[in-house]
Amino acid sequence: MIICLESATSTCSVALCDKGRVISLKESHEGKSHASLLTVFIDEILKETGIKPADLSAVAVSKGPGSYTGLRIGVSAAKGIAYGASIPLIGIETTYSLFHGFISFTAKINESDLFCPVIDARRMEVYYSLYSKNGTVVKDISAEIIDSESLRDIPLTTRIYVFGDATAKCSKVLSRVNTVFDEDFVISASYMALPAYEAYKEQRFEDVAYFEPFYLKDFIPTKPVKNIIGKELAR
Repeated sequence: MIICLESATSTCSVALCDKGRVISLKESHEGKSHASLLTVFIDEILKETGIKPADLSAVAVSKGPGSYTGLRIGVSAAKGIAYGASIPLIGIETTYSLFHGFISFTAKINESDLFCPVIDARRMEVYYSLYSKNGTVVKDISAEIIDSESLRDIPLTTRIYVFGDATAKCSKVLSRVNTVFDEDFVISASYMALPAYEAYKEQRFEDVAYFEPFYLKDFIPTKPVKNIIGKELAR
């Protein structure tokens, strides 16, 4: 059994999985609820299934990119479980998890189709990558500003599916033809079931002591305006 934690976006989700199959799932899409709900969902799933942390084979967590605060909460919880139960820790890239979820629900896929999971960043910036039908990485994850010229380097004969929490803002500016936007697709911890199981079989584990979220870019805290003004007046 592997317990999977998803907190990289506004979704707070926990899934208990066995050999790539979802046994139990609890999640909320309300946003900014990770700190209050993540550990509650973990506790509820374990109690309802009668599973103890020590009975788990591993704990998997969406490692990013995504929300700085959400990732910190998810990774901290995952490391706590891994350390306390002495079980392996598995990190799954958020875009790869999105890809697995989307392709499992999409029918009539062509061999040449590409899949573009997009995660919201600041303003018109998104985190995204490109995958082929079989999960091969066509473009590594990057943080880029989306405009009318984005994805134009892909031949127009290739259909590209765009999905994730940044889809709505991408659909407003992307002008590339043969691009399909799915604004309703929402991430879930259940999408980690298969990639987490594959990582477990191949023993691709993280170092619990040193593992950090994959932020992709630095977190830039902002200062309250009144503090800045106050410093200026004090000079």
